[in-house]
Amino acid sequence: MKKTFPLEVPNKKTPRVLDSIKHEVKKYVKRERNKKLPEGMHYWDFDCRVGTDSENAEATHIKTISKAIDSAAESQPSSVYVEVLSKAMKRGPKKAQQS
Repeated sequence: MKKTFPLEVPNKKTPRVLDSIKHEVKKYVKRERNKKLPEGMHYWDFDCRVGTDSENAEATHIKTISKAIDSAAESQPSSVYVEVLSKAMKRGPKKAQQS
Protein backbone atom coordinates (compact mmCIF):
# COMPACT_ATOMS: atom_id res chain seq x y z
CA MET A 1 0.00 0.00 0.00
CA LYS A 2 1.42 3.32 -1.07
CA LYS A 3 -0.99 6.10 -0.30
CA THR A 4 -1.11 9.80 0.47
CA PHE A 5 -3.80 10.61 3.02
CA PRO A 6 -5.21 14.18 3.22
CA LEU A 7 -5.31 15.60 6.74
CA GLU A 8 -7.77 18.39 5.95
CA VAL A 9 -11.15 16.71 5.49
CA PRO A 10 -14.34 18.78 5.59
CA ASN A 11 -16.48 18.24 8.72
CA LYS A 12 -13.78 16.18 10.45
CA LYS A 13 -11.21 17.24 12.99
CA THR A 14 -7.57 16.25 12.51
CA PRO A 15 -7.43 13.73 15.40
CA ARG A 16 -10.36 11.78 13.89
CA VAL A 17 -8.70 11.84 10.47
CA LEU A 18 -5.49 10.46 12.00
CA ASP A 19 -7.49 7.70 13.70
CA SER A 20 -9.08 6.72 10.39
CA ILE A 21 -5.64 6.62 8.72
CA LYS A 22 -4.29 4.35 11.45
CA HIS A 23 -7.37 2.14 11.20
CA GLU A 24 -6.95 1.76 7.44
CA VAL A 25 -3.27 0.82 7.86
CA LYS A 26 -4.14 -1.76 10.55
CA LYS A 27 -6.84 -3.22 8.31
CA TYR A 28 -4.35 -3.55 5.45
CA VAL A 29 -1.75 -5.25 7.67
CA LYS A 30 -4.33 -7.69 9.01
CA ARG A 31 -5.51 -8.51 5.49
CA GLU A 32 -1.93 -9.12 4.32
CA ARG A 33 -1.10 -11.32 7.31
CA ASN A 34 -4.12 -13.52 6.57
CA LYS A 35 -2.92 -14.27 3.03
CA LYS A 36 -1.47 -17.68 2.37
CA LEU A 37 2.32 -17.82 2.65
CA PRO A 38 4.38 -19.07 -0.31
CA GLU A 39 5.92 -22.53 0.02
CA GLY A 40 8.90 -22.58 2.39
CA MET A 41 8.22 -19.18 3.99
CA HIS A 42 7.40 -18.74 7.67
CA TYR A 43 5.89 -15.27 8.22
CA TRP A 44 4.97 -11.94 6.66
CA ASP A 45 7.30 -8.98 7.22
CA PHE A 46 6.54 -5.36 6.35
CA ASP A 47 8.68 -2.54 4.96
CA CYS A 48 7.16 0.72 6.22
CA ARG A 49 7.83 4.36 5.42
CA VAL A 50 5.95 7.40 6.73
CA GLY A 51 6.39 11.09 5.98
CA THR A 52 4.80 14.23 4.62
CA ASP A 53 5.44 13.05 1.04
CA SER A 54 7.12 10.13 -0.73
CA GLU A 55 10.51 11.89 -1.01
CA ASN A 56 10.69 12.75 2.71
CA ALA A 57 9.29 9.45 4.04
CA GLU A 58 11.45 7.75 6.66
CA ALA A 59 11.65 4.01 7.29
CA THR A 60 9.92 2.78 10.44
CA HIS A 61 9.01 -0.52 12.04
CA ILE A 62 5.44 -1.82 11.75
CA LYS A 63 4.98 -1.65 15.54
CA THR A 64 5.79 2.07 15.62
CA ILE A 65 3.85 3.12 12.54
CA SER A 66 1.09 4.82 14.58
CA LYS A 67 3.63 7.00 16.39
CA ALA A 68 5.31 7.76 13.06
CA ILE A 69 1.99 8.90 11.58
CA ASP A 70 1.42 11.16 14.61
CA SER A 71 4.91 12.65 14.38
CA ALA A 72 4.54 13.26 10.62
CA ALA A 73 1.27 15.12 11.27
CA GLU A 74 2.73 17.31 14.05
CA SER A 75 4.12 19.87 11.59
CA GLN A 76 0.55 20.39 10.26
CA PRO A 77 1.11 19.36 6.61
CA SER A 78 -1.82 19.06 4.22
CA SER A 79 -1.25 15.30 3.78
CA VAL A 80 0.66 12.28 5.13
CA TYR A 81 2.33 9.63 2.95
CA VAL A 82 2.21 6.02 4.22
CA GLU A 83 3.91 3.10 2.50
CA VAL A 84 3.50 -0.47 3.80
CA LEU A 85 4.85 -3.29 1.64
CA SER A 86 4.56 -6.93 2.66
CA LYS A 87 7.15 -9.61 1.97
CA ALA A 88 7.32 -13.28 2.90
CA MET A 89 10.26 -14.18 5.15
CA LYS A 90 12.02 -17.27 6.49
CA ARG A 91 13.13 -17.57 10.08
CA GLY A 92 16.86 -17.63 10.69
CA PRO A 93 18.68 -20.29 12.67
CA LYS A 94 18.12 -20.26 16.43
CA LYS A 95 20.83 -18.62 18.48
CA ALA A 96 22.58 -20.67 21.15
CA GLN A 97 21.54 -19.74 24.68
CA GLN A 98 24.25 -18.43 26.97
CA SER A 99 24.32 -19.73 30.54
